[in-house]
Amino acid sequence: MKKRTLALMLSTALCVGMLAGCGSSNDTTNTPAADGSSPAADGNTPATELSGTVVTNGSTSMESVMGALTEAFKEVQPNVQVQYTGSGSGAGITSAQDGTADIGLASRDLKDDETGVTQITVAKDGIAIIVNPENPVADLSVEQIAQLATGEITNWSEVGGNDAEVVFIGREAGSGTRDGFETITGTTDACKYQNELTSTGEVIANVASNPNAIGYASLSAVDDTVKAITVGGVAPSEETVLDGSYAIQRNFNFILNESTPLSDAAQAFVDWATSADAADLIAGAGAVPVAE
Repeated sequence: MKKRTLALMLSTALCVGMLAGCGSSNDTTNTPAADGSSPAADGNTPATELSGTVVTNGSTSMESVMGALTEAFKEVQPNVQVQYTGSGSGAGITSAQDGTADIGLASRDLKDDETGVTQITVAKDGIAIIVNPENPVADLSVEQIAQLATGEITNWSEVGGNDAEVVFIGREAGSGTRDGFETITGTTDACKYQNELTSTGEVIANVASNPNAIGYASLSAVDDTVKAITVGGVAPSEETVLDGSYAIQRNFNFILNESTPLSDAAQAFVDWATSADAADLIAGAGAVPVAE
């Protein structure tokens, strides 16, 4: 009888120990869900914790947008570092093609001969036509802008400005902003540039320092050192870009290699940046989000 009682006590103790061990496991680790994420205690499923580096390279016009996105993504994935290099849209597309960047950045759409990659539109952007704040000209038609760019109009007095020679400033060949401007205004390979610069910031600085200068720049980068004129009576803004009434606009695109899958970290960044969760950040950076 004593032996049976002792055995029963030992068996009971063993079961209690096993149950306690099971309870401890549930408190410290979560069973992964089917998609690899870990269920939270409140029933919500947070994103999988990732780590690594995501290399992005390309459009300097996208600098403000990328700055806002990369900074905020640290809150979503603290162990993922997103690097941004501004080298121009052409270089961004090439870097996606040759695999030196996870994500290329282009402020224009892909051309037919740019193969092996695909684009995802992150936002839309107005290309602002900028003049020096001292310039009295406040509005131009697309046709007048084209004539100023190609040298058909050489003096500001011909469009209601001062009696002064027009100084047209723009971006270097391969720039997405230049491609967008020339395509929309019908001036491809016909512009007469006094200066061809390698970044949006340089264009803005040059126009700001020359009372007779005119140039173009991403709306998201324009500051109060220059004046963005209206085009056909329409000011460049988020609303006019989104509804299409502002004539000079283009897409901000992520460029991805078609044959090389993204890392989990890079895919997570793309998914998040193109979702509605990032829309306010893109708008705050001066561009127009396309995700609803």
